[in-house]
Amino acid sequence: MSIEFLHLLLLIIIANGAPVLVRLLLRDHLDLAVDFGRNFADSNRIFGSSKTWRGIIAALLVTPIAAIVLGYSFETGWQIASFAVLGDLFSSFIKRRLGRAPSSKAFLLDQVPESLAPALMVMQNFHLGVIDISLLVFVFLIVDLVMTYMLYHWRILKKKP
Repeated sequence: MSIEFLHLLLLIIIANGAPVLVRLLLRDHLDLAVDFGRNFADSNRIFGSSKTWRGIIAALLVTPIAAIVLGYSFETGWQIASFAVLGDLFSSFIKRRLGRAPSSKAFLLDQVPESLAPALMVMQNFHLGVIDISLLVFVFLIVDLVMTYMLYHWRILKKKP
């Protein structure tokens, strides 16, 4: 694993973790849903209540700052955050179509889009090949599963009914 690989992994983790951290700090303040409470043609919410503008803004602000600290450009951080958010929104959209509740867990669907999309968008900047990207998604999946377990175990995150 190269240092660039580890930096990208860290930036993807930051992009996905910033919304959680900001939610913990702000609680229910500024938690306007991305879909504004609207339903799709199937009568289910478009994304659900757990996808907020607050979370998107957190990812889009924190990740570029972290990228700069690691020696990358603001634009690189912005790309990583943008595509992590798009991957997460895609996952939520699919889960709502499947009738799953907001914040419900869906193995692979919760990890792959939000790590694969940003990794593919910046793979040339980070000099990574297809095998590197596959390994990055796998490592992100493991980190996400461990962190999610720990956050629930420590009651930092609460299970939805």
